Amino acid sequence: MAGVGMSYVAKKCGIRLQPPSIILIYEDKLKSNMRKRIMPVRNFSKFSDCSRAAEQLKNNPRHKIYLEGVSLEQLQKLYHLLRYHLEGQSLTESLEAVQQEKTVDPEEDLNKLDDDELAKRKRIMDELFEKNRKKKEDPDFVYNVEVTFPQDEELEACEWDTESDEEF
Repeated sequence: MAGVGMSYVAKKCGIRLQPPSIILIYEDKLKSNMRKRIMPVRNFSKFSDCSRAAEQLKNNPRHKIYLEGVSLEQLQKLYHLLRYHLEGQSLTESLEAVQQEKTVDPEEDLNKLDDDELAKRKRIMDELFEKNRKKKEDPDFVYNVEVTFPQDEELEACEWDTESDEEF
């Protein structure tokens, strides 16, 4: 059965809000054609855990071979969109909320977060780092990058930049 699973290549994955379904457009390599698979979302409410629902769908024996090329993060994002829709938000509001969950505010004080939220922010930063990292195999990789920063602008001072003897 492993050879059969390799013949399906996911091309697009999306969501249908009514009735709630995950839609997968995939290519069947053996038959050389594009197919659409509709996977109904059942027993999901605005209180459901999106990560758990995505894992259950990805590991479902009926859908597993079709979803091999779809990342768990993408499925989680689709479930988040569905959950926001069930909460009464519009599609635009839902997309903005999902995008906001996947970004880290540089002004946010991470010291004030609990362990779970901090781990979530670190995971987001790690994903962004890996996405932007240049590897030796990349065609636009440069070994020794030198950047000259403009000196004619006034430097902005920060509280932690200034040394004070009173603090010690």
